[in-house]
Amino acid sequence: MGAVIKNIEYVFPKQKITNTDLSNQFPDYDFGKFEDKVGIINRYWVAENETAFDLAKNACEKLFEKIDKNEIDYILYCTQSPEYFLPTTACVLQNHLGLRKDIGALDFNLGCSGYVYGVSMAKGLINSGQAKNILLVTAETYSKYLHPDDRSNRAIFGDAATATLISFSDVEHIGEFLFGTDGSGYDKLIVKNGCSNAPFNNEAKEINYGSNNIYTDNHLYMNGPEVFNFTSEVIPGFTKEVLAKNKKEINDVNQFVFHQANSFMLNFMRKRLKIDSERFYVNLEDGGNTVSCTIPIALKKYSEDSEFKNQNIAIVGFGVGLSWAGGLITIDSNL
Repeated sequence: MGAVIKNIEYVFPKQKITNTDLSNQFPDYDFGKFEDKVGIINRYWVAENETAFDLAKNACEKLFEKIDKNEIDYILYCTQSPEYFLPTTACVLQNHLGLRKDIGALDFNLGCSGYVYGVSMAKGLINSGQAKNILLVTAETYSKYLHPDDRSNRAIFGDAATATLISFSDVEHIGEFLFGTDGSGYDKLIVKNGCSNAPFNNEAKEINYGSNNIYTDNHLYMNGPEVFNFTSEVIPGFTKEVLAKNKKEINDVNQFVFHQANSFMLNFMRKRLKIDSERFYVNLEDGGNTVSCTIPIALKKYSEDSEFKNQNIAIVGFGVGLSWAGGLITIDSNL
């Protein structure tokens, strides 16, 4: 008994925000240098009346053009942009998509490590005989959390949703996973107000940080240097542990697909791991950092550009939490 990733689809919102658009808003910042260093040219943001759930529905409908939705027997919905505090968005999605009622459905709140967690959970559900065809959905609209004058985060984050079919297989295509958590860094990437700990505050004061970036506690705050330090210190060694868990060496892996945070960070880790650039996927130009959506989008794009024949792919996610996760998958056909 095993599990396999069969199909992936993704969608962006219609509203494209280019570096030229941002340079018009922030004329004192050199977005040419940003583009060269971070690797992002365009990002997509939802409209005011559009939500992550809207994107999720579109991604699933796109997937259902290729598969029979009546075969789905479990929904795993990863988001930090839920439709409601309650109920579970996965339940609402089941109804909207017209899926069977004898299925499981749950949300889980994770960011950049979320897709890897989802693949691991899907494998566990399949291998334990609880499900055969799992719809793994990621959907994020961080744009709704960004302060209008937070130039750094507005340049980095984009919105997206993905839908992945993970199914029962006679041969195991999903390997072993490892995880990491350091909750002492919970405030390195956070929206403080709006939930149980602290309500949304209409009079929240503006705070200046970094290079004249502005946010309030109602908005997303990211301590970029601390997140970079955590990533550079933890993830290279962790990646080696993931490979050892799967009894693989770096040269046994056809492609490394990390969370697409920014190209400077990714290339820093690639060099530390001594992986050649052809086997280390970096593609942020169109879309930017879409949080839990970056790995499935990267897998889909890589699949479209490559001929797959039993490729071993290492997937590693890291970020908000602080949380990290990694595993090895095998893909033997285009997604």
